[in-house]
Amino acid sequence: MMRVGVIGGGQLAWMMATAARSLDLKLIVQTPNADDPAVCIADEVILAAIDDAQATAALSERCDVITFENEFVDLDGLRSIAGVPFFPQLNVLEPLLDKYDQRQFFQKIGSPVPRFAAIELTDPTALSQFGFPVVLKARRHGYDGQGTFILRSPDDAPNLPQPLLEEFVPFERELAVMVARSQQGEIVTYPVVETQQHDQVCRRVLVTNDLSIEVRQKVESIARQFVTSLQAVGIFGIELFLTSDNRVLVNEVAPRTHNSGHFSIEACETSQFEQQLRAVCNLPLGSTAMKCPGAVMVNLLGYESSHSDYADVRDRLAQLPQTFVHWYGKTELRPGRKLGHVTVLLESGDRAEAIDRAEAIEAIWYP
Repeated sequence: MMRVGVIGGGQLAWMMATAARSLDLKLIVQTPNADDPAVCIADEVILAAIDDAQATAALSERCDVITFENEFVDLDGLRSIAGVPFFPQLNVLEPLLDKYDQRQFFQKIGSPVPRFAAIELTDPTALSQFGFPVVLKARRHGYDGQGTFILRSPDDAPNLPQPLLEEFVPFERELAVMVARSQQGEIVTYPVVETQQHDQVCRRVLVTNDLSIEVRQKVESIARQFVTSLQAVGIFGIELFLTSDNRVLVNEVAPRTHNSGHFSIEACETSQFEQQLRAVCNLPLGSTAMKCPGAVMVNLLGYESSHSDYADVRDRLAQLPQTFVHWYGKTELRPGRKLGHVTVLLESGDRAEAIDRAEAIEAIWYP
């Protein structure tokens, strides 16, 4: 039985563990807290911080390969660990962990990106070079909207050390695509999806048929070029902007499974979690074909600070037709935190149907 180490023990590792069992793989996670979601389902657990390279060295002695649930790692520390391969490879992660480096990389390979600059807030003119509104980002460790700020004037700027400045893109839609590449160079992409945010946190993912072939081809071309240029192994989530004049701009990339791919668990022949394991374990990649005409995924976001499991609300959601509820078992609930998600398989690929079903879920979830 092949042993897969996972750095991180949150909901992504939790969902990966189910896929590991279907492939007869052993999953060992490194995660800091005994109540992290994957702890209850992993075959073995090392309780340690994500960026604890010494703990990862211990993990490597128990594994045949190591992959990642998140990117908050100590890259220099990991380079000192010999004897076990990391996928994605450490040289692949190097240009992706810092958002400024990400921007430079995509620009280098010719992928379209918003205008950007690394700035010092001590320079009074730095914030105004792209006009207002403008986007200011922490270069490391930002997720779910944390570390991202839309500024209407210089007075709105938070105190961030050496932040990334980006032009504000008046997009028509936000898009995303999952792409996987195997150790043999095989590449597969999942359906291009639309994501809808609330307070800069993903609230919905729509898998519908209303995007033009031209837009889909642009997105898929960007995804394939990205993994090919890095010879990357693993699965990656790429977020993009679609403008009113049909331009597609890369926003960010996550070197792992991603929220925008959760629909694949029920809606696709191969889930993104199984695909990640296939890629890193040198197995043939699975089909990404849809098993239904369309789907919608709705994140169950925290709206209060509590310790409830909302069992009665989840039961109501599960009674909706073609609806699948995933609850991550987190004990600390706070506004904006991802507590679970719901996927609905649609009877059509119609965007209006997807939005209607999402609104029905949100009407039950939010008081």
